[in-house]
Amino acid sequence: MSLLKVEGMTHYFGGLRAVYNYNLEIEMGQIRGLIGPNGAGKTTIFNLITGMYRPTSGRIVFDGQDIVGLPPHRIAARGIGRTFQNMMLWRHMTVLEHVKLAHYSRIDYGLVGAFLGTPRRHRQEAEIEERSYELLRMMGVDRFAQKVITELPYGAQRRVEIARALATQPKLLLLDEPTAGMNPEEMIEMVDTIRRIHGVLGMAIFLIEHRMRVVMDLCETIQTLNFGEVIAEGTPDEIRNNPVVIEAYLGKEVVT
Repeated sequence: MSLLKVEGMTHYFGGLRAVYNYNLEIEMGQIRGLIGPNGAGKTTIFNLITGMYRPTSGRIVFDGQDIVGLPPHRIAARGIGRTFQNMMLWRHMTVLEHVKLAHYSRIDYGLVGAFLGTPRRHRQEAEIEERSYELLRMMGVDRFAQKVITELPYGAQRRVEIARALATQPKLLLLDEPTAGMNPEEMIEMVDTIRRIHGVLGMAIFLIEHRMRVVMDLCETIQTLNFGEVIAEGTPDEIRNNPVVIEAYLGKEVVT
């Protein structure tokens, strides 16, 4: 059984068709990519899967259960973590606080524990802090733990956002342009980091990227989207040499 199965998903914004008859299957531990021109509907697909939008039609089955109509926090609790194209970070919070906050969907000490400071609360809070530091070390930003997020360089903020997504303990991680705005050296480091967290944590990864080197290096299978429809799907070599993809996308992009 697939970890994620999307069948016939279509979505309209008013009279504008954003996604049409979209299908996807992701297996446990797989890395898949989604590419396409700006405005093709890639981030809309992420928003539909994670409950930010409800599809006009179609099914989304995650880990054997239909998740259409569930709010984003319940979908996250079921095991889908994500990052955003435009980073959703809180300017007043420290790096450590960002990652700790993401753990709280899984605490079980309740209101009584929160108000009375029960041993269970102290134990879980200590575990959350330890786990948060582990994730920050994995992402190479633990030295910034006590800094306010706005004090970090852009590439480090991207890493914090991924650490926060990992704190939800996802079975499937959605990465929306994880190397956006990075220089070539930072891009190579991010590819290595994604490969490492996949190897250590073993979750499935579904990523959107414009930089072909990232997609081709990381992904087993790639979909190409254009005007909300999949125009090609295959291995990196198949996508790289597909004339329809070259005409619709790769021929208009600088492959880096």
